[in-house]
Amino acid sequence: MKENGGRMTPARQALVRSLVASRGHVTADELAHEVAKDFPEVHLSTIYRTLDLLEEVGVIDHVHLGHGRAVYHLVGDTHRHLVCEICGTVIEVPEDTLDSFAGELQSKWGFTLKGNHFALIGMCAKCSENQENSQN
Repeated sequence: MKENGGRMTPARQALVRSLVASRGHVTADELAHEVAKDFPEVHLSTIYRTLDLLEEVGVIDHVHLGHGRAVYHLVGDTHRHLVCEICGTVIEVPEDTLDSFAGELQSKWGFTLKGNHFALIGMCAKCSENQENSQN
C-alpha cells in the first residue's frame, strides 16, 4: 500500500487484520463493524476507499454473489463462485472452470471475460434433488 502512495494507518491495519481473520467472503459493512470496535470514528466511506486501494494493488478481490452487496476476499486462492438461488449456498470452484467458455467468448466475439467479478446463479445439487422429488 505504501508503495502505491497510500499510508498504512492504524485503521487500515485493523481493516487488513479483519480481512485476514474473516478467512472468506466478507462485506464492507461487516468489515466496518469489526474496525469500529477499535476505531469507532472510521466512516464507511473510509472502509470503501481502503478496499478500493487494496483491490487496486492486488491484495483483495471483490465479487457479486447475487442481488446482495459485493463481498471481498484476499487474493491468492483464485476461484469462481456458484450460488444457489434457492438456499444461497456458495460453491467455490477452480479458476479454470470457465476456461473453455471464456475461450469461446474470445474467439467468437473478441470478448475477454472477467469471471472472478461475478457469480454464476443456479441451483445446487440438494435443491435440484428436492425440487425433483417434490414434482414426483
